[in-house]
Amino acid sequence: MGGRPVAALNIAMFPNQQEFFPVLNRVMQGGIDKMTEAGVSIIGGHTIKDKEPKFGYAVMGTIHPDRILDNCGARIGDALILTKKIGTGIISTGVKAGKCSAAVIEEFTNSMATLNKKASEIMLGVGVSTATDITGFGLIGHLFEVLNATKCSAHLHSSMVPFFEDSIRLANMGIIPGGTRDNRKSFEHHVAWDTDIPEVERILMNDAQTSGGLLIFVPDSKKDELIAALQQAGVLAAYIGNAMAESNNRERIVVSR
Repeated sequence: MGGRPVAALNIAMFPNQQEFFPVLNRVMQGGIDKMTEAGVSIIGGHTIKDKEPKFGYAVMGTIHPDRILDNCGARIGDALILTKKIGTGIISTGVKAGKCSAAVIEEFTNSMATLNKKASEIMLGVGVSTATDITGFGLIGHLFEVLNATKCSAHLHSSMVPFFEDSIRLANMGIIPGGTRDNRKSFEHHVAWDTDIPEVERILMNDAQTSGGLLIFVPDSKKDELIAALQQAGVLAAYIGNAMAESNNRERIVVSR
């Protein structure tokens, strides 16, 4: 964390059938639009025939040695700030199952299409301990990675975690992706859940995210400044808990309401 993307190489792997070409065109144009928004030049790439569509970028950038935010930077007492709602994995599964309205699809698509660029620039300006993005390992998994590397624990409040409203409905229906179920199994023994935490919230906090937000560790003295700056820029800024000293228990994460 803390770098600035500069250039990218593209790879697209798509079936070689005429009916797929309009989709490929839209996907590539969407990538161009987002790279332009991020200030990144696409300097080349490859298009390859494949039965399953795949698309992505190898991105190169720069970073000042003093501004590297790695997984070892969390500090005891840091406030934890989340910049996007949780639940895109479950909603994606719901969309595939035909269980989501157009309004729900628009909301979660807009969230995934929103870059973390603005949030990153703001946190670097304020000065934070570290940060991580929330992607495939979910909120619990990515939080655990940082805590484990820094020998800290954390206390989260599930009532403060922003969830997509429809993700709660879908999870209660049993529409849960395999990656989310795997995260729950993998990280469950690292979490101490209060008995009043609903099962659906436990699932959602392990939901495997696509294009999730940032989880920022900021000194408590700078928490209000960071939240105000993010909100002024139109970025979600949810205070969800704090980093604590490492305990003697095996659980690194305590979750209460």
